[in-house]
Amino acid sequence: MTPDEITTALQAAFYRCDAASCPLTDRQKEILLQLVEEFQTKFKSGKSDPPNPLDELTPEELEIFLEFVKAEEQQNRTWKVQLLNDWLLNNDSGKVQFIRDRYGLQWLNRVESYHFDKYAYFEDALKLRVGDRIEVSNALWEWVQEDGPCQREWFPSIVIKIDQINGNDDCSTNCVVRFFNGTEYEIQGIYEWNRYNWRWPKK
Repeated sequence: MTPDEITTALQAAFYRCDAASCPLTDRQKEILLQLVEEFQTKFKSGKSDPPNPLDELTPEELEIFLEFVKAEEQQNRTWKVQLLNDWLLNNDSGKVQFIRDRYGLQWLNRVESYHFDKYAYFEDALKLRVGDRIEVSNALWEWVQEDGPCQREWFPSIVIKIDQINGNDDCSTNCVVRFFNGTEYEIQGIYEWNRYNWRWPKK
């Protein structure tokens, strides 16, 4: 359905509401048409990504939620599984109870790993696990320049091994990924110096 078709459908819905004696206010109509207009702008510019659910949180809620996710990841627990377990067992989720109370399961299901990329200060908090799907840049094995003949490209892969290397003064994490053609590639320092060369895929 194109944005113009959505606008036409909305106008028909406004008419039906009037005919059923439950008209929308002018302000409600204005808000709905405004949303279609925003969608139309994104559609024309080719930016049709769905909205980031994390943007729906207030700044205070976002900070609390990101702290919770980071703490769970540091303890090697999957944050989403922890929340779902709380909900299934009807346990209180502490500071993030507001997620269940105000936003619900639909919101939680919309949150994907790549949504955290928008919050650059947070991107390293989500740890990779075996089985995760990531996209890897060709800059790892090719000389890539912004204006050069070889442009940055992204290739889907799956994480098959993660090794933490502990040195004398520092530690690093190496990661082996498998591409869909069966080729495997080891990325050294995946968090430390190669974070720029991989990303969470958009679904």
